[in-house]
Amino acid sequence: MAAIPVTVLTGFLGAGKTTLLNRVLTENHGRRFAVIVNEFGEIGIDNELIVSSNEEIYLMNNGCICCSVRGDLIRVLSGLAKRRGAYDAVLLETTGLADPASIVQTFAMDEDTREAFRLDSVTTVIDALHFQRHAAENRQVLEQVVYADLVICNKTDLVAPETAEAICQAVVRVNDTAQVVAAVRCDVPIATLLDRNAFDLGKLLFGNPGLARAAPGSHIADHGIESVSLTQEGPLDAERLGDFLRELLQTKGQDIYRCKGLMDVAKAKQRFIFHGVHMFLETAWGAPWADGETRRSRAVFIGRDLDREALKQGLAGCAAREE
Repeated sequence: MAAIPVTVLTGFLGAGKTTLLNRVLTENHGRRFAVIVNEFGEIGIDNELIVSSNEEIYLMNNGCICCSVRGDLIRVLSGLAKRRGAYDAVLLETTGLADPASIVQTFAMDEDTREAFRLDSVTTVIDALHFQRHAAENRQVLEQVVYADLVICNKTDLVAPETAEAICQAVVRVNDTAQVVAAVRCDVPIATLLDRNAFDLGKLLFGNPGLARAAPGSHIADHGIESVSLTQEGPLDAERLGDFLRELLQTKGQDIYRCKGLMDVAKAKQRFIFHGVHMFLETAWGAPWADGETRRSRAVFIGRDLDREALKQGLAGCAAREE
């Protein structure tokens, strides 16, 4: 029986991995996917940020695949291997802090995984606006580039054309075997993403000089990155929440790599969603709350030197007043 193709979607915090995943799931390609989502934090919300679809979604949180939950990945894949025929391929979205080396090793070294699955592609999304800074501060940014066979230079609309070109050239210097594609909101043709049959472990290990310069390390501890996950009971005031988030990112945005939330706003029928990368904030309305569903707000902040208590108090201060 043919091995099941797996596409790994990786990239640093806020680069656009979930945007890319949603793009794949909404394309008219006729494929059925099993989707594995990994988050770094106690509360998992990325699975609810994924568009509604017929795909089965498996969430693994509170650790990177490459660290504490690698065993969970093997167990999920083992369960999927027993359900061949129910899906055509696997999409694996990693946490932004993941080191792809251990993920690759899982598919290369674990015998049962290797027999049932084949690594079709490692696709890395980079944030053109923040790539240079993130690469200078965080080792795993370059590790994610080194292990890719496809690098999507995303958010090129936010930088000058010459800056985007310089970043693409920098990627080639680190990994001269990868295909590099510039994009806005990950608008990459589906044919570029799927059925690549592009991942070549031998070429990666022996044909890429960048690998030696970006050997895996203790990435989270080395860079002091932490995750603060918060849950708030009771409806929030939309105006207060917006003010809190804008002020937070304006004053602390340099240290906040990524923030995201699914919020319960007073009198709203839909979830209020926010995404932030440093000082940039995007908001939108999400799926409606179901009748009888418990409504609560959940937010995750990932960055450096985060003040959990201040974040908790700030969110609590957004509570809607009783009328």
